[in-house]
Amino acid sequence: MATIRLGQILFSRVSNTVRKPQQCSSFIKYYSSQMKTYELIKVETTGEKNNVALITLNRPKALNALCNQLMTELNEAIGELDKNDNVGAIVITGNEKAFAAGADIKEMVNNTYSHSMKGNFLSFWNAVSKVIKPVIAAVNGYALGGGCELAMMCDIIYAGDKARFGQPEIAIGTIPGAGGTQRLTRIVGKSKAMEMVLSGNHITAEEAEKSGLVSKVFPSDKVVQEAIKLGEKIASHSQLIVSMAKESVNMAYETTLQEGLHFEKRMFHGTFATADRKEGMIAFTEKRPPKFTNQ
Repeated sequence: MATIRLGQILFSRVSNTVRKPQQCSSFIKYYSSQMKTYELIKVETTGEKNNVALITLNRPKALNALCNQLMTELNEAIGELDKNDNVGAIVITGNEKAFAAGADIKEMVNNTYSHSMKGNFLSFWNAVSKVIKPVIAAVNGYALGGGCELAMMCDIIYAGDKARFGQPEIAIGTIPGAGGTQRLTRIVGKSKAMEMVLSGNHITAEEAEKSGLVSKVFPSDKVVQEAIKLGEKIASHSQLIVSMAKESVNMAYETTLQEGLHFEKRMFHGTFATADRKEGMIAFTEKRPPKFTNQ
């Protein structure tokens, strides 16, 4: 795939972006522009309007094992994208073999309890979960340990049909440390989480979808483009209202029903202070597409 430097006017076509008639009822042309260069991740914008950010984890020889440098680069990139008004959604992916096959064990093997406590080890790994904009994980291959935890930090998970999810830390004498016992339990329930965490067994993409861990499953060669399509759909709405909706859903995930209902009502009331709510409703009554300004 050819790319261009940020700031140039020309765009280059992503390979395989014009879909065949049997794949899609209409032809969709995707473009990509490269952003800041990192060593262990690739960052670009894509989509018809170039308003979806695509972050690709790029340690193929290590099956995208999550090391401190990779996570530092990811945190920096996603923080910059979160402030970019031209980006309406973010997709994180790996490669066909692995989304991320876990944390880098070589970095941890000589770690100690005191060092972990003093340095609050892994504390900065959860930055993805704090992003205001919607984040979609497009998972192919292995999403194990830290890789599964990273996927769960995202708002939506799309999986390729050959994807595998798991928390195998128990097999190397430790436990999940970046949300594997907490987010997983909230998503799939106690029994399934216990089975996965205590046995270290992997589950298939189909099992992950049935348990609610994954939103949808696609053929492995389609999952990234499907995630981008979803990102484009999300980016077509008001970024301001999308952020309010995301925060409200997260409140349901983290609090009691009554607290969540109260928060939702107040957020709903808050939309009436925005120009985009007014524009959306007027456009609906006038039977025309809304023109959101994120105000």
